[in-house]
Amino acid sequence: MRIHHLNCTTMCPPGGRLVDGRKGFTGPAALTCHCLLVEGRQGLILVDTGFGLEDVKHPRARLHPLLLKGIRPRLNEGSTAIRQIERMGFHAEDVRDIVLTHLDCDHAGGLSDFPHAKLHLLWDEYQQALAQATARDRRRYRPQQWLPETQWVTYPSLGDGERWFGFECVRDLTGLPPEILLVPLPGHTLGHAGVAIQNGSGWLLHAGDAYFYHGEMAPDRYQCTLGLRIAQKLNQTDGYLRWHNMRRLRELVRRHGRDVTVFCAHDSLEFELLEDQEKAPERSPLRTFVDTRPPLHA
Repeated sequence: MRIHHLNCTTMCPPGGRLVDGRKGFTGPAALTCHCLLVEGRQGLILVDTGFGLEDVKHPRARLHPLLLKGIRPRLNEGSTAIRQIERMGFHAEDVRDIVLTHLDCDHAGGLSDFPHAKLHLLWDEYQQALAQATARDRRRYRPQQWLPETQWVTYPSLGDGERWFGFECVRDLTGLPPEILLVPLPGHTLGHAGVAIQNGSGWLLHAGDAYFYHGEMAPDRYQCTLGLRIAQKLNQTDGYLRWHNMRRLRELVRRHGRDVTVFCAHDSLEFELLEDQEKAPERSPLRTFVDTRPPLHA
C-alpha cells in the first residue's frame, strides 16, 4: 500500500514558539492537520480529513467562533483533502473508506466532501459526539460537518480484540486490509483512537491527538511547549487516561521504535520529516524526530 502524508490546513494560533517550539521566530505558531491517504487494493482510504470545502466556504456556520479565534485555521480550498486528492488524479468517489482518530472538527471537516465513503471509528466517540453533553463537546463536535446519509461503521472500545505491541482491544476494520488497525487511545476524547498501518518497512501509528508535540515521545526526557500543554488540558475529556496513554506511547517508542513510527496530528516537524521521507523512500525509516528546521514564516 502506498501512503501519502497530507496537511489538510495549517492552524496559526498566537504564541509562536511557545506553542510550536520553533526557535528564532516570533510570529504565530504553525500546526498541521496531518492526514493520511492510503492507496489500497479496493480503493482509497483516508485517515482523518482535516478541514473541508464547506469549512472554507462557510466557516462561521460550520465552526465555533471560539475555535476560529483560538486556532486561526488558514482556510483555503487547495489545502483540503479533496483538492489534494484531485491533484493526484483521483476523484471523491475513489475514497471508499475514512478511518477517524476522533470527530473533532479539525479532523472531520472534510467528511462531507466524500459522500460515498464509509466512516470507521470507535463507538464511544460516536456516542460522545452525538450526545453534545458539555459546552466543550458542542465546540469540538460540529454535526454540520456530517451528512445525513453518512455510513457510520463503529467498533467497541472494550471487550475482545487483538493485541498489538502491548495495546489491547485493537480492532480489524470491516472491509479493509488487515494491515490497517484501530488502536483505542482514550483521554483526549472518550473514543479517541490511533490508526496503525503496516507498510513495507514496519508500522506507522497515527496517534491523532493522544499527544501534541514531538518532544512528548522522547524516550529520555519528556518535553512539551507551554502553549500545547495548556491546549491539551483544556481539550481533554479524561486527563488521567490521556496521560496514561501518552506514557504508553512513549514506552512503545522506547521499546519498539525500530518497528513503529509514531506521530501525531498537529506537530509540523513530524509532518515535514515524514513528507520528506515519502518523497525520498530510499531513506531509512524515521524513528525519532529532532528539530533542525529553520524558522517557518506563516
